[in-house]
Amino acid sequence: MSTATALQPAAARKSYISSIIIIGALFFIFGFVTWINGILIPYLKIACELESTTQSFLVATAFFIAYFVMSIPSSYVLRKTGYKKGMSLGLLIMAVGALVFIPAAQSRNYNLFLFGLFVIGTGLALLQTASNPYISIIGPI
Repeated sequence: MSTATALQPAAARKSYISSIIIIGALFFIFGFVTWINGILIPYLKIACELESTTQSFLVATAFFIAYFVMSIPSSYVLRKTGYKKGMSLGLLIMAVGALVFIPAAQSRNYNLFLFGLFVIGTGLALLQTASNPYISIIGPI
C-alpha cells in the first residue's frame, strides 16, 4: 500500500472504491450498447424491409454520428451540470432513446429506429464525456 493510500481514512477509500465500481459498470454498458448495434442491422433489414446495404449500415452511422455531433455540446452540458449529474442525464437520455424503439417497433418505422439510435448515441456521448474524466479525478493519484 502506498504512503498516500495509507494516510487516507478508511471511509475515504471506501467512498471512491464504490464510485470506481459504478464507473466500471458504466464502461460495460458503453461496450454492450455499442456492440448491440451490429446485431440490430440484420433484424432491422428484415423488420423494416430494407432494400439496400446502404440503408442497413445507416443503423451504425446514426449511432456513431451522435458521437461526432454531440461530443462538444456534451462538454457544455457538463460544465453546467457537473460530472455526476451529467452521467445521470446521459443514462436518462439513453433510456428515452430506448423507449423510442417501442413505437418504432410497433409501426416498423425505419426512420424512427434511426432517431432512437441517434438519441441513444447522444446519451452515450454525454455519459462517456462525463465518466472518462471523472474516473481520473476520483481516488488516489
